Amino acid sequence: MEKVILNTRDQLRLSVIQEVACGAIRGQEAAVLLGLSVRQVRRILAAHRREGVASVPHGNRGRRPPHALDPETRSRILALARERYPGANYCHFRDVLEEREGIKVSRSTVRRVLQQAGLSSPRRRRPPEHRLRRERSPREGMLLQVDASRHAWLQGRGPELTLLAVIDDATGTVPAAVFWEQEDHWGYLHVLEQLAVQRGLPLALYADRHAIFWPGNHDADTVDVRTETQVGRVLRELGIRLIYAHSPQAKGRIERWWGLCQDRLVQELAWAGATTREEANVVLARFVAEQNRHFGKAAGEAGTAYRPWPADMDPHRVFCLKELRIARRDNTILWRGTVWQLYPPRAHPGYARARIEVLEGRQGELTMTHKGVVVSAARMTVAPKIRAA
Repeated sequence: MEKVILNTRDQLRLSVIQEVACGAIRGQEAAVLLGLSVRQVRRILAAHRREGVASVPHGNRGRRPPHALDPETRSRILALARERYPGANYCHFRDVLEEREGIKVSRSTVRRVLQQAGLSSPRRRRPPEHRLRRERSPREGMLLQVDASRHAWLQGRGPELTLLAVIDDATGTVPAAVFWEQEDHWGYLHVLEQLAVQRGLPLALYADRHAIFWPGNHDADTVDVRTETQVGRVLRELGIRLIYAHSPQAKGRIERWWGLCQDRLVQELAWAGATTREEANVVLARFVAEQNRHFGKAAGEAGTAYRPWPADMDPHRVFCLKELRIARRDNTILWRGTVWQLYPPRAHPGYARARIEVLEGRQGELTMTHKGVVVSAARMTVAPKIRAA
């Protein structure tokens, strides 16, 4: 005869049922003691009279649940966590299993399997702080947050990189992002060009008071157009309002995205073996598309506030460096220590004292214009001055 093992709950139930069977207490009193209905007590009593002590434990005890994770899948999950996707947190690993390996399990299952194997999540969450929530913008394209994050993205496998990105306040999606060597105006111009040409022109951009955006007095709320930065000039030309944040918490949406990237994206770059900025940007494009699908939300209002790129505007003449120079009387200008000779067309009085706009592209190419018309120019080699002994 098989031995029946009873736990504390089973022993209590058995003693109460035996009291009912011998008439010491009534069924209603037993129901109160066991927290059951009178009908359930009668059912247990009938089973006890037929089977004895063996009727007390639940019939499923010791059986494998039908929805339990099979050992083969468990072994495969552990192998993938150790070999192909080491260092991923539980949520990220669950997403990767479903999308790339065809294994659909819940986060709690992943957490339980990995914890039982001694594999803990690398991410540590800080306790929540009480803050007042700011409502999202009602439509996508109304407000975008922009920022940069300097981090060991390649973990020593390649150069130090900075990630620049913009995030839509209404949907939480990232329409443009790029790895750059450092946080400079060229990187932001590249991100803005990617955003404007591929998605459209937003109504406003929310940025911190970095010198790339803010050239003036930090105590003031306005910027003098005469001293605006190159990025500020591009936003003005495109009709995008620039709003300044007064604290990191004000840009909480993109700050939280940096935490996501520094956790998940670092692992994606390691799994892909990225060692250069070009390889990192390939991984970044796939990562952004995946995260937009996972975490993007529907805007409160239908439609979009993005404006299409103006057909009469050349992106190369917008996303560049622009500065004004006053031509000398000999039709020359000075640009970064080099003299450039201007050649006016025939029957033209010349450019003496004229305002020449110099456009410098990302690769260092120069274009000089006067009242919107391209000016022919050539670089001059000037001999150094020799002082008399």
